[in-house]
Order: sequence, then C-alpha cells, then structure tokens
Amino acid sequence: MRVALVHDWVTGLRGGERVLDELAGLYPSADLHTLFYRAGTTTDRIDGLNVVPSPLDRFPGARAHRTAWLPLLPWAIERFDMRGYDLVISTSHAVAKGVRVPPGTPHLCYCFTPMRYIWGHTDVYVGRGLRRAAATPLLRYLRRFDRRTATSDRVSRFCAISRTVSDRILRHYGRRSSIVYPPVATDRITPTGVPSKDYFLMVAAFVPYKCDNIAIEAFRQLGARLVVAGDGPGREEMARGAPPNVEFVGRVSDPELADLYAGCRALIFPSEEDFGIVPVEAQAAGRPVIAFGAGGATETVVGWKTIDSDPLGPTGVFFHRQTADALVKAVRHFETIELDFDPLRIRANAERFGAARFRREIDQEITATLQLDPARDAGS
Repeated sequence: MRVALVHDWVTGLRGGERVLDELAGLYPSADLHTLFYRAGTTTDRIDGLNVVPSPLDRFPGARAHRTAWLPLLPWAIERFDMRGYDLVISTSHAVAKGVRVPPGTPHLCYCFTPMRYIWGHTDVYVGRGLRRAAATPLLRYLRRFDRRTATSDRVSRFCAISRTVSDRILRHYGRRSSIVYPPVATDRITPTGVPSKDYFLMVAAFVPYKCDNIAIEAFRQLGARLVVAGDGPGREEMARGAPPNVEFVGRVSDPELADLYAGCRALIFPSEEDFGIVPVEAQAAGRPVIAFGAGGATETVVGWKTIDSDPLGPTGVFFHRQTADALVKAVRHFETIELDFDPLRIRANAERFGAARFRREIDQEITATLQLDPARDAGS
C-alpha cells in the first residue's frame, strides 16, 4: 500500500512530531509531505521517510519565520500531488488537512486542533485594535479555506486528539470525529514513590496563551520553590521579573526532565491545552498535577472531587479561574492533602495514554478509513 503522510512542518520535536514518529514507525516507506523541513530536528524514523518539502521551504529564513508565510500556506499545501496513493494521513494543526486528494482516495485527518490562529487564540497571535483590523481580510480568507477543506471530498474521516478538539471540529466544521489520545512515552519515566526535593515544577513554553505568568505571580505570593524548565520567546523577560524562589533551568534533555518530574512535589499546569502531554508525563513519574480545569487536562487528570467515582483515585487538583489568586488557593489546598496522593495510582492513570495504546487505536482508525464508502454524506 502506498501511503502519504502530510504534516504542517517538521522543524522541531514536540507533541505533533511524536505522533508523526509513531506513524513513521507504522509506515516506514511512506512519503512525507510538509511545508517546511529541517533534517535532524525530530527523530531518525521521521528523517528516514522520503520527505517532500513545499516550494516555500526553498526561501531563505522561511523555516524560522513560518507565521510570516501564513497567507501562502493554503496555496503551498494544495501544491502537493496526492495522485497514486492508496491512503493519505494528515496530522494537522494548521493547513495539512487541506491537501488535495483525488476522488476516492481515503484521507484520515488526525487533528491536533482547528487552526488556532483563526479560531481560538486570534488575539494572542494577531493582536487587537489596528493590527486585528488590518488582519481581518486574511482571517476571513483562512476561515473560508479551513471550512472548505474540511468537507468529505477532502477529508474522509476526522480523528481528534481529545474530546475538547472533537467538540471544536464539530463546531467549526460540522463534522463528527472519533478520539484517539496522542502517544506519551510513559515507559521512559520511572516513579520514585516520594518527591526527593522540596519544589514544584512547571514546564513552560513562554508564549502568551500558555499563561506561564500566572504561576510566577502565584509563587511570588506563596514563597514556595518553583522550578521552571523549558525555553521560548518570553523566557528572558519573565525571568527578569521573577522572585528569587522561582528558578529557571532552561531547556533540558528528556532524561533530565524525567528526573525533575520524579523529584517534584507536584506539576503546575496553568494553561488550557488541546491535550497536554506534560501532565501525563508528570503522572507517569507518580507526581500529582495542579491544573487549570479546562481543555485536555480534564481528560488526563483525575480531580480530587472525583475520587469516589474513579477507581484509580485522584491524580491532581483543579483550579477554575486562570488567575494567580486561584492558583494560590489550589496550591494551598494541595498542601493540606498532599500525603493522600498515591504515586502508584497516579502512574496507573498515566499508563492509559502510552504509545502501544495509540498504535492499536490509530490502526483501527486507519482500517475504518479504508473501509469507508466514498459516497457517504458530509456529516460523517
């Protein structure tokens, strides 16, 4: 079977690329079509595919400034030739699902989310006031493209990474979708049973919608030690204004991050994510999570109040307003019940999201896509 994989861009290793890596393991002879490609930034299995970059990839600096090319992304994704393939699998958070497929060619879209730039976080990415007004024609164009390419003649079947994303697909595209949670490498993280050091941990990307600043301000009030791992565009500015009890350790390796998970009292997770791999990784280390109670975290973390209804028991504490004061209250509540969390039960909850489960479930989705009647209605 000749398979085409379509991914928005391959320029670094994040959650989307870990999904792509699993698909590369399933289809090592597949062709990978992507807007921008930087060899050596992801995995050997991805680099081992026959990579077909878009024409945009040839422009100097294009890979480092992808959003500047936003108006041309729909044009570029539609330039890929999908003729001759028996199956197309797109992994999409921007325009990958918009690839043109010949009539009758099955296309499974594994959707990380409908495009954030135009639906959920427009103010964060575009701005407000005059900037927003100037961008309005582009936003309208991209929304038309996004809806037009979500119909059944482009995408045979949608698969979402969470209930949160499945709801967005239905709201924006009018399409139903199955749910397959992304793979999390729980096997490379080992719980130690009890935290070895007296600190809370946050893994930050330092972009506005992640709301990392909430945690900084909360721990300014709490005075407890917070270790912040990760890097991003706003890191230096945030570090300059942080109190002395907040320590920034920068980008760390996977083994170093596993050690940080195992040693922390709890993970602080203030953002609303489509799924959120970090809370699952922390739970794989047997550590509880203090999370904003919205988005994917509500599907991966078992809140304290649900202890009687979930056989695994609680794996974390939620706060329900994205403010520093709400997080302060959640941390103080956690400190009163900290010893009641069971590391082995927390680990068991994380194992529900392992890579073996993903491979099994995505294979079922692929089989269902191949068996679809091409003439079925657009509501499928």
